Order: sequence, then C-alpha cells, then structure tokens
Amino acid sequence: MLEVKVETVAQDPFDQHVVILREPSSNRVLPIWIGRAEAIAIALELQGEKPPRPLTHDLMRNILEELGVQVVRVVIHDLVDSTYYATIYLEQMGKSYAIDSRPSDALALALRTGAPIFITGNVIDSLMDLSMDEDEMERFRRLMRQLEDEESGAEGH
Repeated sequence: MLEVKVETVAQDPFDQHVVILREPSSNRVLPIWIGRAEAIAIALELQGEKPPRPLTHDLMRNILEELGVQVVRVVIHDLVDSTYYATIYLEQMGKSYAIDSRPSDALALALRTGAPIFITGNVIDSLMDLSMDEDEMERFRRLMRQLEDEESGAEGH
C-alpha cells in the first residue's frame, strides 16, 4: 500500500477533468479522469472554499460525523479497462466497514475528513515518474495552477 496526496485538479487539453495524485516522497504522479461535479468538489476543498450550502460530499461527511462514523482511509485498489476502483474504510464503535466507491467520491470525502489516501495493486503500476528537476517541476505546477484558474474562472468561482 502506497500513500498519495491530492496534488491538484485541472482540465486536460480535451476539456476533461483530471485529479492528480502524487507520491509525497517522489516525482511519481497518478492522473485519474473524473466528472465535472467531483472535480469542482475536490477543487473547492483544496482551495479551502466553502459553498453556501453543503455539497454532496459535505453532506456525506456531516452524516458520518453525526452518526459517530470515522473515515479511516481511502484505497484506490484496482484498474480494469481504464476504470479505477476505490474503497472507503469506515469505523463506528469498534466495527469496521468497507464501502465500494468511485475514486472521485472517495477522494472528495477523504479531503473533507482528513483521511489518508492509498493506492495498491496494479494501480501502483499506473504511477507516472515525472523525473523532473526542480525548475521543470515548478513549470508543471504553474501549468496545473493555470489550468485550475481557467477552470475556476469558467465556473464562476
């Protein structure tokens, strides 16, 4: 199991939304293409922006908190025919639960609850080594920020 962090959310050149996961101790990243609503939910949380009313993932967090359920971790564990699969691990009063989830929903919930995010199995094989020096990495980050800004401007945020 390998822990990753959500680096950013952006649009690719074909106007598809992509979340970039990054292995903290290296230059390896994992792009996962996601839906527009989930991209907005993840981007808002990354930017620390709170919508006037709870989004779906805020509602999930609120319900879980009210019921005394803790999100222990999120694991993106499989890649089949270009589709990633994730599981949200929960605990309540000593009992554990594993809930099937789309990675985008699992990531949005993990960000809202502070739960760690892991990848396992053949998903680890999908990591891309950017192997960039610090200048190249900074250019990559600027590009991701630019794509984020363009997306935010298009959404009216």
